[in-house]
Amino acid sequence: MARYVFITGGVVSSLGKGLASAALGALLQARGFSVRLRKLDPYLNVDPGTMSPFEHGEVFVTDDGAETDLDLGHYERFTGVSARKTDSISSGRIYTNVLEKERRGEYLGKTIQVIPHVTNEIKDFISIGDDEVDFMLCEIGGTVGDIEGLPFFEAIRQFSQDRPRGQCIFMHLTLLPYLAASGELKTKPTQHSVKELRSIGLQPDVLVCRSEHPIPEKERAKIGLFCNVRPEAVIPAYDLKSIYEAPLAYHRVGLDQAVLDAFGISPAPKPEMSRWEDVMDRLNNAEGVVRVAIVGKYVQLEDAYKSIAEALTHGGMANRVKVKAEWIDAEVFDREDPAAYLEDYDAILVPGGFGERGTEGKIRAAQFAREKKIPYMGICLGMQMAVIEAARNLAGIEDAGSEEFNHEAGAERFEPVVYHLKEWVQGNHRVERKVTDDKGGTMRLGAYSAALTPGSNVAAQYGTTEIEERHRHRYEVDARYREKLEECGMVFSGMSPDGRLPEIVEHKDHPWFIGVQFHPELKSKPFAPHPLFAGFIKAAKEQNRLV
Repeated sequence: MARYVFITGGVVSSLGKGLASAALGALLQARGFSVRLRKLDPYLNVDPGTMSPFEHGEVFVTDDGAETDLDLGHYERFTGVSARKTDSISSGRIYTNVLEKERRGEYLGKTIQVIPHVTNEIKDFISIGDDEVDFMLCEIGGTVGDIEGLPFFEAIRQFSQDRPRGQCIFMHLTLLPYLAASGELKTKPTQHSVKELRSIGLQPDVLVCRSEHPIPEKERAKIGLFCNVRPEAVIPAYDLKSIYEAPLAYHRVGLDQAVLDAFGISPAPKPEMSRWEDVMDRLNNAEGVVRVAIVGKYVQLEDAYKSIAEALTHGGMANRVKVKAEWIDAEVFDREDPAAYLEDYDAILVPGGFGERGTEGKIRAAQFAREKKIPYMGICLGMQMAVIEAARNLAGIEDAGSEEFNHEAGAERFEPVVYHLKEWVQGNHRVERKVTDDKGGTMRLGAYSAALTPGSNVAAQYGTTEIEERHRHRYEVDARYREKLEECGMVFSGMSPDGRLPEIVEHKDHPWFIGVQFHPELKSKPFAPHPLFAGFIKAAKEQNRLV
Protein backbone atom coordinates (compact mmCIF):
# COMPACT_ATOMS: atom_id res chain seq x y z
CA MET A 1 0.00 0.00 0.00
CA ALA A 2 1.40 3.38 -1.03
CA ARG A 3 2.54 6.12 1.30
CA TYR A 4 1.00 9.50 0.46
CA VAL A 5 2.56 12.95 0.24
CA PHE A 6 0.00 15.74 -0.14
CA ILE A 7 1.54 18.94 -1.56
CA THR A 8 -0.24 22.23 -0.88
CA GLY A 9 0.64 25.87 -1.41
CA GLY A 10 0.09 29.17 0.37
CA VAL A 11 0.66 32.94 0.27
CA VAL A 12 0.63 33.24 -3.54
CA SER A 13 0.08 30.98 -6.53
CA SER A 14 2.74 29.87 -9.03
CA LEU A 15 5.30 29.11 -6.31
CA GLY A 16 6.39 25.95 -8.09
CA LYS A 17 4.34 23.20 -6.44
CA GLY A 18 4.37 21.20 -9.65
CA LEU A 19 8.13 21.46 -10.01
CA ALA A 20 8.72 20.64 -6.33
CA SER A 21 6.42 17.62 -6.62
CA ALA A 22 8.18 16.41 -9.77
CA ALA A 23 11.63 16.91 -8.20
CA LEU A 24 10.58 15.02 -5.08
CA GLY A 25 9.31 12.18 -7.25
CA ALA A 26 12.68 12.06 -9.03
CA LEU A 27 14.53 12.02 -5.71
CA LEU A 28 12.43 9.18 -4.32
CA GLN A 29 13.12 7.25 -7.52
CA ALA A 30 16.84 7.92 -7.07
CA ARG A 31 16.56 6.16 -3.71
CA GLY A 32 14.98 3.11 -5.31
CA PHE A 33 11.27 3.79 -4.66
CA SER A 34 8.48 3.67 -7.24
CA VAL A 35 6.27 6.75 -7.51
CA ARG A 36 3.17 8.14 -9.16
CA LEU A 37 2.14 11.80 -9.17
CA ARG A 38 -1.37 13.25 -9.23
CA LYS A 39 -2.88 16.72 -9.68
CA LEU A 40 -6.14 17.80 -8.01
CA ASP A 41 -7.38 21.06 -9.55
CA PRO A 42 -10.16 23.08 -7.88
CA TYR A 43 -11.46 24.79 -11.05
CA LEU A 44 -14.94 23.86 -12.28
CA ASN A 45 -13.93 22.99 -15.83
CA VAL A 46 -14.20 19.24 -16.34
CA ASP A 47 -10.67 19.40 -17.76
CA PRO A 48 -8.47 22.12 -19.31
CA GLY A 49 -9.22 20.94 -22.85
CA THR A 50 -11.53 23.85 -23.67
CA MET A 51 -9.46 26.53 -21.90
CA SER A 52 -7.59 29.14 -23.90
CA PRO A 53 -3.80 28.68 -23.86
CA PHE A 54 -3.62 32.31 -22.73
CA GLU A 55 -5.76 31.36 -19.72
CA HIS A 56 -4.16 28.13 -18.59
CA GLY A 57 -1.07 27.40 -20.66
CA GLU A 58 -0.71 24.23 -22.70
CA VAL A 59 -2.89 21.16 -22.39
CA PHE A 60 -0.86 18.05 -21.64
CA VAL A 61 -2.24 14.85 -23.19
CA THR A 62 -1.72 11.36 -21.74
CA ASP A 63 -1.40 8.07 -23.62
CA ASP A 64 -4.94 7.11 -22.64
CA GLY A 65 -6.39 10.34 -24.01
CA ALA A 66 -6.84 12.62 -21.00
CA GLU A 67 -6.46 16.39 -21.45
CA THR A 68 -4.69 17.54 -18.32
CA ASP A 69 -2.83 20.34 -16.56
CA LEU A 70 0.69 21.15 -17.77
CA ASP A 71 2.06 20.07 -14.36
CA LEU A 72 1.61 16.47 -15.49
CA GLY A 73 4.20 17.26 -18.13
CA HIS A 74 6.65 18.15 -15.34
CA TYR A 75 5.80 14.90 -13.59
CA GLU A 76 6.56 12.83 -16.69
CA ARG A 77 9.70 14.74 -17.63
CA PHE A 78 11.22 14.29 -14.18
CA THR A 79 10.16 10.72 -13.38
CA GLY A 80 9.64 9.08 -16.77
CA VAL A 81 6.36 7.61 -15.44
CA SER A 82 3.62 7.96 -18.07
CA ALA A 83 0.64 9.83 -16.67
CA ARG A 84 -2.88 8.39 -16.92
CA LYS A 85 -6.43 9.70 -16.85
CA THR A 86 -6.56 8.81 -13.17
CA ASP A 87 -3.68 11.20 -12.41
CA SER A 88 -5.65 14.39 -13.04
CA ILE A 89 -8.98 15.48 -11.61
CA SER A 90 -10.87 18.76 -11.28
CA SER A 91 -13.79 19.98 -9.21
CA GLY A 92 -15.79 19.94 -12.44
CA ARG A 93 -15.12 16.25 -12.97
CA ILE A 94 -15.82 15.43 -9.30
CA TYR A 95 -19.16 17.25 -9.32
CA THR A 96 -20.06 15.72 -12.70
CA ASN A 97 -19.44 12.23 -11.31
CA VAL A 98 -21.49 12.95 -8.19
CA LEU A 99 -24.43 14.36 -10.15
CA GLU A 100 -24.38 11.49 -12.63
CA LYS A 101 -24.53 9.03 -9.73
CA GLU A 102 -27.41 10.99 -8.21
CA ARG A 103 -29.34 10.84 -11.51
CA ARG A 104 -28.79 7.08 -11.67
CA GLY A 105 -30.14 6.71 -8.15
CA GLU A 106 -26.91 5.36 -6.71
CA TYR A 107 -27.27 7.37 -3.50
CA LEU A 108 -30.59 5.67 -2.66
CA GLY A 109 -32.52 8.90 -2.29
CA LYS A 110 -30.15 10.60 0.16
CA THR A 111 -29.59 14.35 0.22
CA ILE A 112 -26.36 15.00 -1.73
CA GLN A 113 -23.88 17.16 0.17
CA VAL A 114 -20.24 18.23 -0.08
CA ILE A 115 -19.56 16.11 2.99
CA PRO A 116 -19.62 13.16 2.61
CA HIS A 117 -20.52 12.70 -1.07
CA VAL A 118 -18.13 15.11 -2.78
CA THR A 119 -15.28 14.39 -0.39
CA ASN A 120 -15.85 10.64 -0.75
CA GLU A 121 -15.60 10.99 -4.53
CA ILE A 122 -12.28 12.82 -4.11
CA LYS A 123 -10.98 10.16 -1.71
CA ASP A 124 -11.97 7.38 -4.12
CA PHE A 125 -10.01 9.15 -6.85
CA ILE A 126 -6.93 9.62 -4.66
CA SER A 127 -6.77 5.93 -3.77
CA ILE A 128 -6.87 4.57 -7.34
CA GLY A 129 -3.86 2.35 -7.94
CA ASP A 130 -2.28 2.85 -4.53
CA ASP A 131 -1.18 -0.80 -4.49
CA GLU A 132 1.01 -0.22 -7.56
CA VAL A 133 3.69 2.11 -6.12
CA ASP A 134 5.66 2.92 -2.99
CA PHE A 135 4.76 6.61 -2.94
CA MET A 136 1.78 8.56 -4.26
CA LEU A 137 2.42 12.31 -4.54
CA CYS A 138 -0.77 14.39 -4.77
CA GLU A 139 -0.56 18.09 -5.57
CA ILE A 140 -3.53 20.30 -4.68
CA GLY A 141 -3.91 23.21 -7.11
CA GLY A 142 -4.39 26.79 -5.94
CA THR A 143 -3.58 28.06 -2.46
CA VAL A 144 -4.84 27.29 1.01
CA GLY A 145 -7.87 29.45 1.79
CA ASP A 146 -9.27 29.42 -1.78
CA ILE A 147 -12.98 28.77 -1.43
CA GLU A 148 -13.08 26.35 -4.37
CA GLY A 149 -10.27 24.28 -2.87
CA LEU A 150 -11.95 23.61 0.48
CA PRO A 151 -13.55 20.26 -0.52
CA PHE A 152 -10.11 18.97 -1.57
CA PHE A 153 -8.46 20.07 1.69
CA GLU A 154 -11.26 18.46 3.67
CA ALA A 155 -10.97 15.28 1.60
CA ILE A 156 -7.23 14.88 2.21
CA ARG A 157 -7.79 15.58 5.92
CA GLN A 158 -10.33 12.76 6.04
CA PHE A 159 -8.12 10.54 3.89
CA SER A 160 -5.17 10.90 6.28
CA GLN A 161 -7.44 9.94 9.18
CA ASP A 162 -8.82 6.92 7.33
CA ARG A 163 -5.34 5.51 6.68
CA PRO A 164 -3.03 3.93 9.27
CA ARG A 165 -0.94 6.40 11.24
CA GLY A 166 2.25 7.37 9.47
CA GLN A 167 1.00 6.59 5.96
CA CYS A 168 0.26 10.21 4.96
CA ILE A 169 2.29 13.41 5.33
CA PHE A 170 1.71 17.00 4.25
CA MET A 171 4.21 19.21 2.43
CA HIS A 172 3.40 22.91 2.23
CA LEU A 173 5.03 25.50 -0.07
CA THR A 174 5.11 29.13 0.96
CA LEU A 175 6.83 32.38 0.04
CA LEU A 176 9.37 34.26 2.16
CA PRO A 177 9.23 37.80 0.72
CA TYR A 178 12.27 40.05 1.00
CA LEU A 179 11.78 43.70 1.91
CA ALA A 180 14.63 45.66 0.38
CA ALA A 181 13.87 48.76 2.45
CA SER A 182 14.56 46.94 5.70
CA GLY A 183 16.84 44.25 4.25
CA GLU A 184 14.77 41.48 5.86
CA LEU A 185 13.16 38.20 4.93
CA LYS A 186 9.62 38.23 6.34
CA THR A 187 8.34 34.98 7.85
CA LYS A 188 4.89 36.25 8.82
CA PRO A 189 3.17 35.32 5.50
CA THR A 190 4.39 31.75 5.97
CA GLN A 191 3.15 31.71 9.56
CA HIS A 192 -0.29 32.91 8.47
CA SER A 193 -0.42 30.38 5.64
CA VAL A 194 0.33 27.51 8.03
CA LYS A 195 -2.19 28.93 10.50
CA GLU A 196 -4.83 28.82 7.75
CA LEU A 197 -3.86 25.26 6.92
CA ARG A 198 -4.04 24.19 10.56
CA SER A 199 -7.46 25.82 10.94
CA ILE A 200 -8.87 23.22 8.54
CA GLY A 201 -7.17 20.36 10.35
CA LEU A 202 -3.93 19.96 8.37
CA GLN A 203 -0.52 20.15 10.03
CA PRO A 204 2.41 20.34 7.60
CA ASP A 205 5.24 17.88 8.19
CA VAL A 206 7.57 19.56 5.69
CA LEU A 207 7.70 23.26 4.79
CA VAL A 208 9.28 24.34 1.50
CA CYS A 209 10.02 28.07 1.56
CA ARG A 210 10.59 29.91 -1.72
CA SER A 211 13.05 32.76 -1.40
CA GLU A 212 15.25 34.93 -3.60
CA HIS A 213 17.74 35.31 -0.75
CA PRO A 214 19.52 32.83 1.56
CA ILE A 215 17.45 31.84 4.59
CA PRO A 216 19.56 32.12 7.79
CA GLU A 217 19.45 29.23 10.23
CA LYS A 218 17.83 31.44 12.87
CA GLU A 219 14.97 32.21 10.46
CA ARG A 220 14.49 28.51 9.70
CA ALA A 221 14.39 27.82 13.45
CA LYS A 222 11.87 30.63 13.91
CA ILE A 223 9.65 29.27 11.15
CA GLY A 224 9.88 25.78 12.64
CA LEU A 225 8.94 27.07 16.09
CA PHE A 226 5.93 29.14 15.03
CA CYS A 227 4.68 26.62 12.46
CA ASN A 228 5.20 23.54 14.63
CA VAL A 229 7.62 21.96 12.13
CA ARG A 230 11.04 20.51 12.89
CA PRO A 231 13.75 23.03 11.81
CA GLU A 232 15.42 20.42 9.58
CA ALA A 233 12.09 19.99 7.79
CA VAL A 234 12.03 23.70 6.85
CA ILE A 235 13.47 23.43 3.35
CA PRO A 236 14.75 26.48 1.44
CA ALA A 237 13.85 26.68 -2.26
CA TYR A 238 15.91 29.20 -4.18
CA ASP A 239 15.54 30.41 -7.76
CA LEU A 240 17.40 28.21 -10.26
CA LYS A 241 18.88 28.86 -13.69
CA SER A 242 17.24 25.69 -15.00
CA ILE A 243 14.32 23.64 -13.73
CA TYR A 244 16.44 20.53 -14.26
CA GLU A 245 18.70 21.62 -11.43
CA ALA A 246 15.75 21.14 -9.04
CA PRO A 247 16.39 17.46 -8.09
CA LEU A 248 20.04 18.16 -7.24
CA ALA A 249 19.21 21.46 -5.50
CA TYR A 250 16.40 19.96 -3.40
CA HIS A 251 18.63 17.01 -2.51
CA ARG A 252 21.39 19.36 -1.31
CA VAL A 253 18.99 21.11 1.10
CA GLY A 254 17.53 17.82 2.35
CA LEU A 255 14.01 17.65 0.93
CA ASP A 256 14.03 13.92 0.23
CA GLN A 257 15.60 13.17 3.62
CA ALA A 258 12.98 15.32 5.40
CA VAL A 259 10.17 13.42 3.66
CA LEU A 260 11.64 10.02 4.51
CA ASP A 261 12.20 11.13 8.11
CA ALA A 262 8.55 12.22 8.32
CA PHE A 263 7.56 8.67 7.32
CA GLY A 264 10.05 7.17 9.77
CA ILE A 265 11.97 5.40 7.00
CA SER A 266 15.37 4.73 8.52
CA PRO A 267 17.94 3.99 7.44
CA ALA A 268 17.06 5.64 4.14
CA PRO A 269 18.43 4.08 0.94
CA LYS A 270 21.30 6.09 -0.51
CA PRO A 271 20.36 8.10 -3.61
CA GLU A 272 21.82 7.45 -7.06
CA MET A 273 22.01 10.93 -8.63
CA SER A 274 24.12 10.18 -11.73
CA ARG A 275 21.15 10.65 -14.08
CA TRP A 276 20.66 14.24 -12.94
CA GLU A 277 24.37 14.95 -12.76
CA ASP A 278 24.62 13.94 -16.43
CA VAL A 279 21.62 16.13 -17.32
CA MET A 280 23.23 19.15 -15.70
CA ASP A 281 26.60 18.39 -17.26
CA ARG A 282 25.03 18.43 -20.73
CA LEU A 283 23.14 21.60 -19.90
CA ASN A 284 26.03 23.51 -18.35
CA ASN A 285 28.76 22.41 -20.74
CA ALA A 286 27.20 23.15 -24.11
CA GLU A 287 29.57 23.40 -27.04
CA GLY A 288 27.76 26.09 -28.99
CA VAL A 289 24.39 27.79 -29.50
CA VAL A 290 21.69 27.22 -32.10
CA ARG A 291 18.79 29.61 -32.69
CA VAL A 292 15.31 28.21 -33.32
CA ALA A 293 12.37 30.37 -34.38
CA ILE A 294 9.00 29.20 -33.04
CA VAL A 295 6.32 30.71 -35.29
CA GLY A 296 3.08 30.42 -33.32
CA LYS A 297 -0.10 32.21 -32.31
CA TYR A 298 0.10 32.00 -28.50
CA VAL A 299 3.58 33.47 -28.18
CA GLN A 300 2.55 36.03 -25.53
CA LEU A 301 2.44 33.22 -22.96
CA GLU A 302 5.42 30.86 -23.06
CA ASP A 303 3.55 28.25 -21.00
CA ALA A 304 1.25 27.79 -24.02
CA TYR A 305 4.14 25.89 -25.64
CA LYS A 306 5.77 24.59 -22.45
CA SER A 307 6.46 21.04 -23.63
CA ILE A 308 7.88 22.27 -26.95
CA ALA A 309 10.28 24.61 -25.16
CA GLU A 310 11.43 21.79 -22.90
CA ALA A 311 11.74 19.28 -25.75
CA LEU A 312 13.96 21.74 -27.63
CA THR A 313 16.15 21.97 -24.54
CA HIS A 314 16.31 18.17 -24.44
CA GLY A 315 17.29 18.12 -28.12
CA GLY A 316 20.09 20.52 -27.25
CA MET A 317 21.26 18.24 -24.45
CA ALA A 318 21.39 15.31 -26.89
CA ASN A 319 23.69 17.37 -29.14
CA ARG A 320 25.58 19.24 -26.39
CA VAL A 321 24.41 22.64 -27.62
CA LYS A 322 22.37 25.37 -26.02
CA VAL A 323 19.09 26.02 -27.80
CA LYS A 324 18.01 29.63 -27.93
CA ALA A 325 14.31 29.46 -28.76
CA GLU A 326 12.74 32.73 -29.86
CA TRP A 327 9.01 33.28 -30.25
CA ILE A 328 7.58 35.00 -33.32
CA ASP A 329 3.91 35.89 -33.74
CA ALA A 330 2.67 34.18 -36.90
CA GLU A 331 0.32 37.10 -37.62
CA VAL A 332 3.36 39.27 -38.41
CA PHE A 333 3.87 37.25 -41.60
CA ASP A 334 0.30 37.88 -42.72
CA ARG A 335 1.51 41.34 -43.73
CA GLU A 336 5.32 41.23 -43.75
CA ASP A 337 8.02 39.24 -45.56
CA PRO A 338 9.23 36.35 -43.36
CA ALA A 339 12.79 36.69 -44.71
CA ALA A 340 13.56 39.75 -42.59
CA TYR A 341 12.62 37.79 -39.46
CA LEU A 342 13.71 34.22 -40.20
CA GLU A 343 16.86 34.35 -42.32
CA ASP A 344 19.25 34.38 -39.35
CA TYR A 345 17.77 31.32 -37.60
CA ASP A 346 19.24 27.83 -37.74
CA ALA A 347 15.84 26.11 -37.69
CA ILE A 348 12.12 26.91 -37.77
CA LEU A 349 9.37 25.21 -35.77
CA VAL A 350 5.65 25.77 -36.34
CA PRO A 351 3.59 24.35 -33.44
CA GLY A 352 -0.06 23.41 -33.13
CA GLY A 353 -3.03 25.67 -32.58
CA PHE A 354 -6.71 26.11 -33.28
CA GLY A 355 -8.65 28.50 -35.49
CA GLU A 356 -7.94 30.76 -38.45
CA ARG A 357 -5.83 33.48 -36.83
CA GLY A 358 -2.18 33.41 -37.88
CA THR A 359 -2.50 30.47 -40.27
CA GLU A 360 -1.41 32.35 -43.40
CA GLY A 361 1.70 33.46 -41.51
CA LYS A 362 2.46 29.85 -40.60
CA ILE A 363 2.06 28.84 -44.24
CA ARG A 364 4.55 31.50 -45.30
CA ALA A 365 6.99 30.36 -42.60
CA ALA A 366 6.79 26.79 -43.95
CA GLN A 367 7.36 28.09 -47.49
CA PHE A 368 10.40 30.08 -46.39
CA ALA A 369 11.90 27.04 -44.65
CA ARG A 370 11.30 24.83 -47.70
CA GLU A 371 12.70 27.26 -50.23
CA LYS A 372 15.72 28.33 -48.17
CA LYS A 373 16.54 24.75 -47.07
CA ILE A 374 16.29 25.65 -43.37
CA PRO A 375 15.50 22.73 -40.99
CA TYR A 376 11.75 22.71 -40.33
CA MET A 377 9.52 20.90 -37.89
CA GLY A 378 5.75 21.26 -38.15
CA ILE A 379 3.67 19.91 -35.27
CA CYS A 380 -0.06 19.20 -35.71
CA LEU A 381 -1.34 22.44 -37.31
CA GLY A 382 2.28 23.09 -38.32
CA MET A 383 2.18 19.93 -40.45
CA GLN A 384 -1.15 20.90 -41.97
CA MET A 385 0.18 24.33 -42.90
CA ALA A 386 3.19 22.72 -44.60
CA VAL A 387 0.85 20.49 -46.63
CA ILE A 388 -1.33 23.43 -47.67
CA GLU A 389 1.80 25.38 -48.65
CA ALA A 390 3.01 22.50 -50.83
CA ALA A 391 -0.45 22.06 -52.35
CA ARG A 392 -0.62 25.73 -53.32
CA ASN A 393 2.93 26.36 -54.43
CA LEU A 394 4.10 22.96 -55.74
CA ALA A 395 0.99 21.03 -56.77
CA GLY A 396 -0.87 23.99 -58.28
CA ILE A 397 -3.92 23.72 -56.01
CA GLU A 398 -4.35 27.48 -55.65
CA ASP A 399 -7.43 27.28 -53.41
CA ALA A 400 -5.96 24.71 -51.02
CA GLY A 401 -7.16 25.31 -47.46
CA SER A 402 -8.70 23.75 -44.38
CA GLU A 403 -12.28 23.11 -43.37
CA GLU A 404 -11.31 24.49 -39.98
CA PHE A 405 -10.27 28.05 -40.75
CA ASN A 406 -11.58 28.58 -44.28
CA HIS A 407 -15.12 27.98 -43.00
CA GLU A 408 -14.42 30.36 -40.12
CA ALA A 409 -13.13 33.00 -42.54
CA GLY A 410 -16.20 32.62 -44.74
CA ALA A 411 -14.23 31.65 -47.84
CA GLU A 412 -16.55 31.01 -50.80
CA ARG A 413 -14.02 28.91 -52.73
CA PHE A 414 -11.46 26.59 -51.22
CA GLU A 415 -10.28 23.04 -51.72
CA PRO A 416 -10.20 21.26 -48.34
CA VAL A 417 -6.78 19.63 -48.29
CA VAL A 418 -7.38 19.48 -44.52
CA TYR A 419 -10.82 18.25 -43.43
CA HIS A 420 -12.81 17.62 -40.26
CA LEU A 421 -12.06 14.10 -39.05
CA LYS A 422 -15.38 12.28 -38.83
CA GLU A 423 -14.28 8.76 -37.92
CA TRP A 424 -11.17 6.82 -37.00
CA VAL A 425 -10.10 3.54 -35.43
CA GLN A 426 -9.14 3.54 -31.76
CA GLY A 427 -7.98 0.17 -30.53
CA ASN A 428 -10.58 -2.34 -31.68
CA HIS A 429 -13.47 0.03 -32.28
CA ARG A 430 -14.45 2.85 -34.59
CA VAL A 431 -14.92 6.39 -33.23
CA GLU A 432 -17.34 8.79 -34.93
CA ARG A 433 -17.53 12.58 -34.52
CA LYS A 434 -19.69 15.36 -35.94
CA VAL A 435 -18.85 19.05 -36.39
CA THR A 436 -21.73 19.88 -34.04
CA ASP A 437 -20.44 17.70 -31.18
CA ASP A 438 -19.37 19.27 -27.88
CA LYS A 439 -15.85 20.68 -28.01
CA GLY A 440 -14.55 19.06 -24.83
CA GLY A 441 -12.90 15.67 -25.14
CA THR A 442 -14.13 15.04 -28.71
CA MET A 443 -10.83 15.24 -30.58
CA ARG A 444 -8.56 12.40 -31.61
CA LEU A 445 -6.82 12.13 -28.26
CA GLY A 446 -4.08 9.96 -26.84
CA ALA A 447 -1.60 7.45 -28.23
CA TYR A 448 -2.00 6.02 -31.72
CA SER A 449 0.33 3.87 -33.81
CA ALA A 450 1.87 4.85 -37.13
CA ALA A 451 3.76 2.94 -39.82
CA LEU A 452 6.83 4.69 -41.25
CA THR A 453 8.16 4.34 -44.78
CA PRO A 454 11.45 2.37 -44.81
CA GLY A 455 14.32 4.54 -45.97
CA SER A 456 12.56 7.80 -45.10
CA ASN A 457 14.19 10.52 -43.03
CA VAL A 458 11.70 10.06 -40.21
CA ALA A 459 12.36 6.30 -40.09
CA ALA A 460 16.05 7.12 -39.76
CA GLN A 461 15.32 9.52 -36.91
CA TYR A 462 13.32 6.91 -34.97
CA GLY A 463 15.46 3.94 -35.95
CA THR A 464 12.30 1.90 -36.55
CA THR A 465 9.27 1.77 -38.84
CA GLU A 466 6.65 1.36 -36.10
CA ILE A 467 5.94 4.13 -33.59
CA GLU A 468 3.27 5.27 -31.14
CA GLU A 469 2.68 8.96 -30.44
CA ARG A 470 0.13 11.17 -28.71
CA HIS A 471 -2.48 13.12 -30.66
CA ARG A 472 -4.76 16.08 -30.00
CA HIS A 473 -6.64 17.31 -33.07
CA ARG A 474 -9.97 17.18 -34.87
CA TYR A 475 -8.80 18.06 -38.40
CA GLU A 476 -6.73 15.81 -40.65
CA VAL A 477 -4.79 16.01 -43.92
CA ASP A 478 -6.84 14.36 -46.70
CA ALA A 479 -4.97 11.30 -47.98
CA ARG A 480 -6.66 11.70 -51.39
CA TYR A 481 -4.07 14.36 -52.20
CA ARG A 482 -1.14 12.08 -51.40
CA GLU A 483 -0.30 11.03 -54.97
CA LYS A 484 -0.43 14.58 -56.33
CA LEU A 485 1.75 15.96 -53.53
CA GLU A 486 4.26 13.12 -53.72
CA GLU A 487 4.73 13.86 -57.42
CA CYS A 488 5.94 17.30 -56.27
CA GLY A 489 8.42 15.96 -53.71
CA MET A 490 6.35 15.93 -50.50
CA VAL A 491 6.55 12.37 -49.19
CA PHE A 492 3.84 10.92 -46.91
CA SER A 493 6.38 8.98 -44.84
CA GLY A 494 4.10 8.00 -41.96
CA MET A 495 0.52 6.70 -42.11
CA SER A 496 -1.96 5.18 -39.67
CA PRO A 497 -1.79 1.35 -39.68
CA ASP A 498 -4.92 1.17 -41.88
CA GLY A 499 -3.30 3.53 -44.40
CA ARG A 500 -6.11 6.10 -44.22
CA LEU A 501 -4.69 8.91 -42.06
CA PRO A 502 -1.46 10.79 -42.87
CA GLU A 503 0.74 11.01 -39.77
CA ILE A 504 4.03 12.39 -41.16
CA VAL A 505 5.16 14.30 -44.24
CA GLU A 506 8.64 15.30 -45.35
CA HIS A 507 10.32 16.90 -48.35
CA LYS A 508 12.75 14.48 -49.96
CA ASP A 509 14.93 17.23 -51.50
CA HIS A 510 15.37 19.09 -48.21
CA PRO A 511 18.09 18.54 -45.55
CA TRP A 512 15.52 18.23 -42.74
CA PHE A 513 11.83 19.06 -43.28
CA ILE A 514 9.38 16.98 -41.25
CA GLY A 515 5.76 17.63 -40.33
CA VAL A 516 3.92 15.40 -37.85
CA GLN A 517 0.23 15.26 -37.00
CA PHE A 518 0.97 14.18 -33.42
CA HIS A 519 2.75 15.92 -30.53
CA PRO A 520 6.22 14.41 -30.04
CA GLU A 521 7.11 17.05 -27.46
CA LEU A 522 4.82 15.35 -24.92
CA LYS A 523 7.07 12.29 -24.66
CA SER A 524 10.47 14.01 -24.50
CA LYS A 525 12.50 13.90 -21.28
CA PRO A 526 15.84 15.45 -20.28
CA PHE A 527 17.41 12.01 -19.79
CA ALA A 528 15.64 10.59 -22.90
CA PRO A 529 15.27 13.32 -25.58
CA HIS A 530 12.66 12.60 -28.22
CA PRO A 531 14.39 11.38 -31.41
CA LEU A 532 12.66 13.97 -33.59
CA PHE A 533 13.82 16.84 -31.41
CA ALA A 534 17.32 15.36 -31.16
CA GLY A 535 17.42 15.09 -34.96
CA PHE A 536 15.92 18.55 -35.46
CA ILE A 537 18.57 20.20 -33.28
CA LYS A 538 21.29 18.12 -34.93
CA ALA A 539 20.14 19.52 -38.29
CA ALA A 540 20.11 23.04 -36.80
CA LYS A 541 23.62 22.43 -35.52
CA GLU A 542 24.74 21.44 -39.03
CA GLN A 543 22.99 24.49 -40.46
CA ASN A 544 24.97 26.58 -37.97
CA ARG A 545 28.16 24.74 -39.04
CA LEU A 546 28.87 23.68 -35.44
CA VAL A 547 29.87 20.21 -36.64
